Amino acid sequence: MLEGDQPAVRYHALVDLMDFAPEDPAVEEARAAIPLRGWAAEILRTQKPDGYWGAPDAPYYPKYDNTTWKWIVLGDLGLTAKVSGMRKTCELLLERNAMPEGGFGRKVSHFCLTGNFSRILIRAGYRDDRRVRSALDWLVDEQKADGGWHCFDSEKGTLDCWEALAAFGALGRERLTRSMKRSVERGSEFYLERRLHKEGSRKYAPWFRFHYPTHYYYDILVGLDVLTALGYGDDRRLEYGLKVLREKRQPDGRWHLDAVHPDLGPGAKYSVNPPVTPFALEEAGQPSGQRGYAAGFRMWMAKVRIRLT
Repeated sequence: MLEGDQPAVRYHALVDLMDFAPEDPAVEEARAAIPLRGWAAEILRTQKPDGYWGAPDAPYYPKYDNTTWKWIVLGDLGLTAKVSGMRKTCELLLERNAMPEGGFGRKVSHFCLTGNFSRILIRAGYRDDRRVRSALDWLVDEQKADGGWHCFDSEKGTLDCWEALAAFGALGRERLTRSMKRSVERGSEFYLERRLHKEGSRKYAPWFRFHYPTHYYYDILVGLDVLTALGYGDDRRLEYGLKVLREKRQPDGRWHLDAVHPDLGPGAKYSVNPPVTPFALEEAGQPSGQRGYAAGFRMWMAKVRIRLT
């Protein structure tokens, strides 16, 4: 993970696993290299001068080889608005997708877009932007009575809708307002009481496969990532998810990228229409070269690494 061929992985390993300070020279060197080589550099090379990929008037479609989805991956990898290409896309999406009611969307505010956009914009350096703060307040208001969220018209939440908690995690507990803190507590309890996977009478198979990019899909690894980022790494109700994670660990210490979304493998109960173009950093079914980062690991092990040994 500390090798230099993927500086994004080296950066996250230094900061999230080894607790290096952001101003440490090794951290600064790794972060500066992210747009220069590796996955982020490859994505940036295909970016159009105005900050988009694909058609300029369709940043969302076609999924998942287009502006919105590649921009989210760049944010996960560690790019900020200090990088020109990332800044152009942030400004492009802010201009086009900030809705008057407070969230982000294409015509009206949409939960998944608002959560994803807020998370990436915060990581990119826009945490104090009024449109981002408004979107976070909108996410609080959209929370269901049971503590969860839902992308569609429903009185109940679903484990599939994790993006609000991920956005609050990116902001950091010290910056949460009182209403956001209460929302995080209720939302985290929603996941913990369900042990990250209990929804419906049967186990939903895609949730037990590890993916990256995750887009807006959920799996147990996403749940572990989000809950540990919010400070719940020691909660015993994560044990089931940790058990799944341990069982998936390969003899050489690495994890496989199980599938690439849309995951239509065994147990999936949906179809995709119109067809989409999958986008991946690594090949499904193969060992992830950096011990699970591309499988959605995103270094949440910083909170629970001792419990994995």
